[in-house]
Amino acid sequence: MNYFVTGATGFIGKRLVKRLVEQKRKGTIYFLIRESSLDKVAGLQKYWGAKKGQCVPVVGDLTKPKLGLKATEIKELSKNIAHFFHLAAIYDLAADADSQHETNIKGTENAVDLANAVGAGCFQLTSSIAAAGLYEGIFREDMFEEAENLDHPYFRTKHDSEAIVRKKVKGAWRVYRPGFVVGDSKTGEMDKIDGPYYLFKLIQKMRKLLPSWVPTIGIEGGRINIVPVDFVVNAMDYIAHLPDQDGKAFHLVDPNPGRIGDVLNIFARAAHAPKMEMRINAAMFGFVPGAVKKGLMSLTPVRRIRNALLKDLALPEEVFGYINWPTRYDCRQTLAALDGSGIECPRLEDYAWAIWDYWERHLDPDLFIDRSLNGQVKDKVVLITGGSSGIGLAAAQKFAAAGAITIICGRDEEKLAEAKALIKSEGNTLHTYSVDIADMQDCDRFVAQLLNDFGHVDVLVNNAGRSIRRGIENSFDRFHDLERTMQLNYFGALRVTYGLLPKMMERRKGHVVNISSIGVLTNAPRFSAYVASKGALDSWTRCAASEFADLNITFTTINMPLVRTPMIAPTKLYNNVPTLSPEQAADLIAQAVIHKPVRIATRLGVLGQVMHALIPKPAQILMNTSFRMFPDSESAAKGKKGGGPSAEQVAFSTLMQGIHF
Repeated sequence: MNYFVTGATGFIGKRLVKRLVEQKRKGTIYFLIRESSLDKVAGLQKYWGAKKGQCVPVVGDLTKPKLGLKATEIKELSKNIAHFFHLAAIYDLAADADSQHETNIKGTENAVDLANAVGAGCFQLTSSIAAAGLYEGIFREDMFEEAENLDHPYFRTKHDSEAIVRKKVKGAWRVYRPGFVVGDSKTGEMDKIDGPYYLFKLIQKMRKLLPSWVPTIGIEGGRINIVPVDFVVNAMDYIAHLPDQDGKAFHLVDPNPGRIGDVLNIFARAAHAPKMEMRINAAMFGFVPGAVKKGLMSLTPVRRIRNALLKDLALPEEVFGYINWPTRYDCRQTLAALDGSGIECPRLEDYAWAIWDYWERHLDPDLFIDRSLNGQVKDKVVLITGGSSGIGLAAAQKFAAAGAITIICGRDEEKLAEAKALIKSEGNTLHTYSVDIADMQDCDRFVAQLLNDFGHVDVLVNNAGRSIRRGIENSFDRFHDLERTMQLNYFGALRVTYGLLPKMMERRKGHVVNISSIGVLTNAPRFSAYVASKGALDSWTRCAASEFADLNITFTTINMPLVRTPMIAPTKLYNNVPTLSPEQAADLIAQAVIHKPVRIATRLGVLGQVMHALIPKPAQILMNTSFRMFPDSESAAKGKKGGGPSAEQVAFSTLMQGIHF
């Protein structure tokens, strides 16, 4: 009993051949393979555990007549093939129409012609439940012509390829229509993302956003029929060798499929993600007139937001068309054939964990994105203002080590030289420029020189800044505090940014990281001048991000907590409170460049913003308590002296780690 298998290198075909080998079926298994894939043969033989001569490669091409086999090869196979398994096909809703027609229809025609030429005993086609189209109601295994809604090329080619088998095969034939095939029910092993896997990114993002015990709102749709590949392969092998089953189609499906909402919750449990306790029936969207939907999609903002969501969730556009899947698949014929074999479709609840685990470890698209700093900045021009010490210098060390063309600027030429020597000692290169960012004319000179030397800047980190710790009641005669913080922190940062943005626009790419403060979120007292300047920069950044979103120029605001840098050294109180190191702060900048989020903030900062939004009075009381508990610095207090921090001050500052007092 010899076999001929197409698609033996594919997900189902590879496992079917392995099953045939494991079942110790007598005879030779011939498998079609392209000449360009011959290097895979050794790996396949090992995977199958085949004995020498048991699995024989036949070089051919699905798109050529009789699969491209020579006359001598056809003669050798004649009257020698008991089972011709045709699995080579495209099983992808998102594939283009031409490739689906070429592979699914032309490929099946060529396979049938070869099977007829060699006088194969039984032609076994692996089709799909898609052959039924989107039939309204229950589709039986003996139904075929009744298929409905075959407009989509995937449904049409699956239906038409089955029609070719029914009409053109000269010998016996059997057809298998699997449901949505997922990985192995024991190992979860899968080789691609399609079908229910498209929903996994949504579940994963919900898990990252919310604790598992938080109930969420989901969607209820049609019943989605999911089957593991091991069930499909075992059922095909068993039924193929049963007598008296020719001329039949078999639905290899779950007899009790769940609705999409149920399936989502099953995988949510497997992922330890929030479950969708309240679900909206997607059928209600069917009442929205098509003209209204089309009109909404014609609106540019709606269309762009929709496209952004699809991209973020890694969802193909086609998936929304099948949420209300209308077809149920009767499988009594299959159940009868498998009766007594011990082969049955397992419950999704029992193996969902294996499917999820394998996807997250091996198939999650995020795994294939280079999220290293080196991958993002190697050979790119990175400018860090205020880079001669503290956060800026620590960030420059990271970028230089990652292969970036790293540039820093600062006022002190001696410190710039020290920074350059430090990074050179680490085996890297640093370019330095002396400039006073608070001087608008000097900014213009610097930017012009920079563009002349490097042509453009890929990443700008606006780090240069000035902080003043002084209460308003001690600042009535120091209006210049407001002017000088605004001049550097706001006007200086924007002068540099304005000088570099035109080149970013021309190149349609660029990233700007603005170092802000946690004080902007918490409204920390005693830092009104500093927080106001950083708040202005935050507001400008939000506006700019909206204007440049379509030009691939992105902005990230980092609401930095307190960092131990020379800027805070005069305030002796900070010697006794928790702070970030410059290296930890530089890590935040690196994350901003790698992931390009809109904002990076600590949980404490976000909590402060939420408190001021929802319970502003208690938030003010909390901040006022801290204000009265921590005095101004000695210089700001005009000579008033105080000892070290009290136990109450240390306890309070530790509790509010990172907020400036």
